[in-house]
Amino acid sequence: MKRQKLAVEPRKVLGKKVKKLRKEGVLPANIYGKNIKSIAVQVPLKEFEKTYKEVGETGLIDLELKGELKPVLIHNVQLDHITDLPLHTDFYQVNLKEKVKTAVPLILVGEAKAVTDKVGILLQPLSEVEVEALPEDLPENVEVKVDYLANIDEQITVGDLKVPQEITVHTDPSQVIVKVTELVSKEAEEQAAVEAAAAAEAKAETAEGEVPAEGAEVTAEAKPEEAKPVEEPKQEEKQQ
Repeated sequence: MKRQKLAVEPRKVLGKKVKKLRKEGVLPANIYGKNIKSIAVQVPLKEFEKTYKEVGETGLIDLELKGELKPVLIHNVQLDHITDLPLHTDFYQVNLKEKVKTAVPLILVGEAKAVTDKVGILLQPLSEVEVEALPEDLPENVEVKVDYLANIDEQITVGDLKVPQEITVHTDPSQVIVKVTELVSKEAEEQAAVEAAAAAEAKAETAEGEVPAEGAEVTAEAKPEEAKPVEEPKQEEKQQ
């Protein structure tokens, strides 16, 4: 399969001064790799975006620098959190005879029977897996067929994936990729919200009843009066 080609130039602008490059529509980048000294390069932003959209971070491309072609993978794309435009990228130069590890996206194929039959909804906790393969064998993505999932709690884990023999998956095989969970209707959600509000109101009223009203006096429980000793009549009174 013919690989994508992307031309880059050596970059002399470094540090904070690269902001000027970005304003000119140029993306700062670096080439690095195993036993390779890092090289500062730059590439037209539009050309990079076009290539990145087609190959992602798993597609092998030929990076042309000073007439020399270097097989690389796109790595560590930094995006502006407001515009979503690339700010910087790395090109990882590979040895075509040595295996590399990289994250590959998981693509769901089909529609779960549980969803079409309105039995439940499909959740996807995992969106990518780490794989290892020779650079030219790296898949663009890994497909996950979900159409046969028909019942609540049915799931697909990493261990269930079917990949070519030349690819090794390193992600924990017990991790769940997709799972069918109970269908929560809008009416059920509204009822749950009403019940929660009623419970909160009842709790507030109970708590309010336990606190004395403002200005009320707290009186201690009256103790029974102690019996006073009866005085004996004086001697004179006795004689009368």
